[in-house]
Amino acid sequence: MFQCKQRCFRKIYRNQRRINKIVVVHSRNLLLFYCKFTYNNFMAQIPDTHLILNADKSQYHLNLRPNELAENVILVGDPDRVPILSALLDTIEVKKQKREYVTHTGMYKGKRISILSTGIGTGNIDIVMNELDALVNIDVDRREVKENLKKLNIIRIGTSGAIQADIAPGEFVLSRYTMGLDNLLDFYLLPQDYDEEQISINLKNQLPSEPYFYICEGEKMLLNSFPQEIKRGITCVAPGFYAPQNRQLRAPIKYAGLFDVLQNFSYQDLRITNLEMEASAIYGLGKILGHRCCTIDLILANRVHNT
Repeated sequence: MFQCKQRCFRKIYRNQRRINKIVVVHSRNLLLFYCKFTYNNFMAQIPDTHLILNADKSQYHLNLRPNELAENVILVGDPDRVPILSALLDTIEVKKQKREYVTHTGMYKGKRISILSTGIGTGNIDIVMNELDALVNIDVDRREVKENLKKLNIIRIGTSGAIQADIAPGEFVLSRYTMGLDNLLDFYLLPQDYDEEQISINLKNQLPSEPYFYICEGEKMLLNSFPQEIKRGITCVAPGFYAPQNRQLRAPIKYAGLFDVLQNFSYQDLRITNLEMEASAIYGLGKILGHRCCTIDLILANRVHNT
């Protein structure tokens, strides 16, 4: 009698497991189908409130149409720097401006180049990178992602402050990696490779009280196109100009020990070399959207020597 009950229980258990498995698989398939259906329908036509356009179907903030953007893009922060750089072009075919976003597109030695100002901070970079991508990878008439995606070459030419004693004002620094102290990329699904994860782990072990940060690598092909004698390092990108960059006027600073950690950190002979406010979002969104990005900064001050 006892053995009969055992066999019955085992049979019921096996059947229940089979039913549970069918339910789980069925539920998973329904979920995958729902996600795929939702994604495909969303991608089939991007809503008006997601892809916002001007009356002439130019991008809402950049005020650009697809034919007005070159494949090679130079980003600067200050709008006043755009005409300084565009004066070096052989010809200029496009001049557009809306708010702080100024764009000049023209030819330089047979190459078409767009020079664009981003304004200050990673919030502005969120707008710039998404709208640059939309210009080349979204059909604005049909509001659909194009089947064949394009890669832009995006180079930021910025200004920065050095946090290493041996980097003098007037030198250039290339950002091999960026360390973003802003939280912009926390709202995106950012893939990380081995070295990016290792830098993050090593930094987390050294920070006295951990602020949020993320690590992104620049495009090797673009970085390697610059002379090898230019210093390369990890650029720390701050979400502000004062306390986030260890400057104090009257407001007290929360992470007083952060500056020392940044100065003393190294990974595979790469140091954290300088501070600025844009490059990490360029690298992160460039990686997500599939564009080639690098940053080169002119050092205006040395924070160690206060010069």
